[in-house]
Amino acid sequence: MINPKLAKIFYGGDYNPDQWPREMWDDDIRLLKLAHIDVATLPVFSWALLQPDETHYDFAWLDQILDLLAANDIYACMATSTAAHPAWMARRHPDVLRVDFHGRKRRFGIRHNSCPNSPTYRKYAQALAHALAERYQDHPALLLWHVSNEFGGACYCDNCAAAFRAWLQQRYGTLEELNDRWYTRFWSHTFYHWEEIVPPNTLSEHLSPYDETRTAFQAISLDYQRFMSDSILACYRGEYQAIKEFTPDIPVTTNFMGHYKPLDYFAWAAYLDVISWDSYPPMDVNPADVALRHDLMRGLKNGQPFMLMEQTPSQQNWQPYNSLKRPGVLRLWSYQAVAHGADAVMYFQIRQSRGACEKWHGAVISHAGHENTRVFREVAELGKELDQLGDSLLDATIEAQVAILFDWKNWWALEMSSGPSQDLKYLGQICKYYRALWKLGIPVDLVSPASDLSKYRLLIAPVAYLLQPGFAKRVESFVEAGGAFLTTFFSGMVDENDRVVLGGYPGELRDLTGIWVEEFDALPPEVTNEIVFEKPLGQLTGSYQCGLVCDLIHAEKAEALAVYAKDFYAGRPALTRNRFGSGTAWYVASDPEQPFLDALLAHICAEQSIAPLLTPPSGVEITRRAKGEHAFTFLLNHNDEPAEVQLGDISGRDLLSGKDVSGKTAIPAHGVRIIRTGSSLG
Repeated sequence: MINPKLAKIFYGGDYNPDQWPREMWDDDIRLLKLAHIDVATLPVFSWALLQPDETHYDFAWLDQILDLLAANDIYACMATSTAAHPAWMARRHPDVLRVDFHGRKRRFGIRHNSCPNSPTYRKYAQALAHALAERYQDHPALLLWHVSNEFGGACYCDNCAAAFRAWLQQRYGTLEELNDRWYTRFWSHTFYHWEEIVPPNTLSEHLSPYDETRTAFQAISLDYQRFMSDSILACYRGEYQAIKEFTPDIPVTTNFMGHYKPLDYFAWAAYLDVISWDSYPPMDVNPADVALRHDLMRGLKNGQPFMLMEQTPSQQNWQPYNSLKRPGVLRLWSYQAVAHGADAVMYFQIRQSRGACEKWHGAVISHAGHENTRVFREVAELGKELDQLGDSLLDATIEAQVAILFDWKNWWALEMSSGPSQDLKYLGQICKYYRALWKLGIPVDLVSPASDLSKYRLLIAPVAYLLQPGFAKRVESFVEAGGAFLTTFFSGMVDENDRVVLGGYPGELRDLTGIWVEEFDALPPEVTNEIVFEKPLGQLTGSYQCGLVCDLIHAEKAEALAVYAKDFYAGRPALTRNRFGSGTAWYVASDPEQPFLDALLAHICAEQSIAPLLTPPSGVEITRRAKGEHAFTFLLNHNDEPAEVQLGDISGRDLLSGKDVSGKTAIPAHGVRIIRTGSSLG
């Protein structure tokens, strides 16, 4: 459990009592209890109130609200308030202010405006975390710790430049090694002294003031991404250590943002006791894409349950079109998180702000200030259901036989590449393969290059442009032992420093895939080719559109299963399969339309004896968590109309309705079923 003090799915959200007069707090507590909320996250952005100057803290108001929470059996997810430094700090210690991508030093304002390599910022942030942990270590409301908030951004100041050079010296040892790894003989970039190295931005290596991916020296910019992720992680770790000095057994987290590109969350995960993240999809989102983000968060700590730390109960304030969640969608999306491994359902925010940029962001308690709203009723109904579920789902796990590789460093490198197409986006390719499996009802784990592959039967690595050292050999062992591996165009191209692997593409994957890529053709959006099957392959027959990039390959050992239809490379392989040991390696040489991938992955899964949980109708999501002798099958209807699901051999109790179900079950629009069955279904 996240913390056995509260043996149920945590239910609550961000609460800012410091924005409201004391006389309102008692009614807030009444409303929290009416909504079945048992966790309040606070004080997330209160540094200026908690520390009015360098030497003094004021915890009186925080003492009062924590005591009030404890007296009403509501727990605190205790935040350290360090995501926005006070104005006095910026005035007296300007080294805390960031320098932006254009080389401009910022003034005080917004949030996340602190240089991660500022000694001043780290000193005061760690001191505040230390003071909070010391004061509240034995407080009965304390449930877990929440460090800062949505870490992110970058800085290019002199502090960061000096820290970058020190980071490089530790990574490479000598300038000779750095010059070799960075390929600095290009454009006369050889460095003879560490002080000659400057951060890459629009004043140095970057080619566009509007696109941070357009860099002349990918190796330098790639290392700066690594360095900045590590620098911000060091800020988190400093607060983590200060907290653990007083509360070693209380879990510590910080809220991630799904597939947030600037931070390598796999590198961060080892330093969080529990993963938490903030989910804010637009109304028209493909539900598979939200499921992918949940699975990525679960995958960060090898399947450990995570926390949905923030979602809006109604609408956002910062998207182009801030639509309301339609009736039932809040409940559906909350259970989607639980279905993918969440053991907490939380909101931003509890009470709607009166001023500034988040005043139109939805809240449990709206500006009306009472419980007689549609949103409050939906929040309270969900809270009651979570109370009734108790601890039945806590620590339940998801068993997947399919893994998709998700590598932040590959993401950075691929989109900094000076070719082949500006439209080639890593996340878009990941989503296409994930959606195919989601529609099939096949569970998926998102894994890092360092993850254990032995429990999987299929590993998918879309656009694996940059390979981490040793990864190709690990995949070879995986396939030799009977696994199936699928990769795509523009894979195996470069090493960890974005240097091309010589000897023919796809580099270290060439022997495994049994192909040689001679050239790759980038197609503009209005141009397409076709992939043609002369012989059917499972459900794959006829032709399918493809585009974006077309690899021109030679099938050296591999079997060509489909070919291109057009252009001067008509008839050349577009889909290959190579037998390698007891397994197979598949290569998709272009970016095909979704029906191609749906059918291809259905075929490979069948070959690998990977069966879907059920065969879901369109728009219905199927997942399963298991715990002890029980399995919990989730049926989530993302459609605007009712759906009917054939349950096959599944029969059991729907935990939400309390009714036994078997054979087939009808699910209302945006409805949910959680069917508890015996362990024989695992």
